[in-house]
Amino acid sequence: MRARARMRPRALPTVSVVIPVKDDRDELERCLQALAAQTVLPHEIVVVDNGSSDGSTEVALGFGVRVLAESRPGIPAATSTGYDAARFDVIGRLDADSVPDARWVETIVTTFAARPELDALTGPARFSDGPMFGRGVLAALYLGAYRVTLGPALGHVPLFGSNLALRRRAWQEVRDRIHLDPELHDDLDLSFHLGIRHRIGWERRLRVSISQRPLWSLSALRIRFRRGFATVFVHWPADLPWLRWRRIVRARRTAARLGPGAGRLATGSAQRSAG
Repeated sequence: MRARARMRPRALPTVSVVIPVKDDRDELERCLQALAAQTVLPHEIVVVDNGSSDGSTEVALGFGVRVLAESRPGIPAATSTGYDAARFDVIGRLDADSVPDARWVETIVTTFAARPELDALTGPARFSDGPMFGRGVLAALYLGAYRVTLGPALGHVPLFGSNLALRRRAWQEVRDRIHLDPELHDDLDLSFHLGIRHRIGWERRLRVSISQRPLWSLSALRIRFRRGFATVFVHWPADLPWLRWRRIVRARRTAARLGPGAGRLATGSAQRSAG
């Protein structure tokens, strides 16, 4: 990347950042500029081009980042390709229109270092466009509805694709169960697969700005809602809320009884026993 080197304490985990993109040249440039200005630099950035025709790939190459091509349509396939290619301890995930705060990477590494029980992390967002007076409120309502609606179905906080991080080992443990259907939400699908066996945390300091595009038209909103329902229903009946909650409670009790370091083993056993 075009940025001066910064100190990376050895005790902190190393970070790859994955960004799927399709025809978001200008937004991607702003995202990469923000990553170049981080207080702690990521060890690599992987941009996955999903068939852009607007020069998005050239923008990414201009920043000296890794660029991969994914011909299968849709964010789920592009994101999975990026996760598979990531080489470092923790994988940060942004969308092309995400603009991370200057301490975004720093927050990821310090939080994972301080909380070894965490396998994934997500945080809030603020709109970067639209009426200035409503950006914070609308984003809070938008993401609040996402959390309030899907939290009970999952039994834990849902991951938000424009602003998340997960340990690479956690991805490797669930990757074979991930759906690559372009009509599903990849972040919600990942939440379903991670949530019982792995711990997901919410960190208010992990902040990004995002575009208000999802709210610009009724058709865009309909697509998001349709994909949201489809992502939930593809996991039923095995992950009906009461069944999922029971498995989570059983797994957490077993983990507490076995003591520190046994949580992943215990929750994994509970997941296998549930079929």
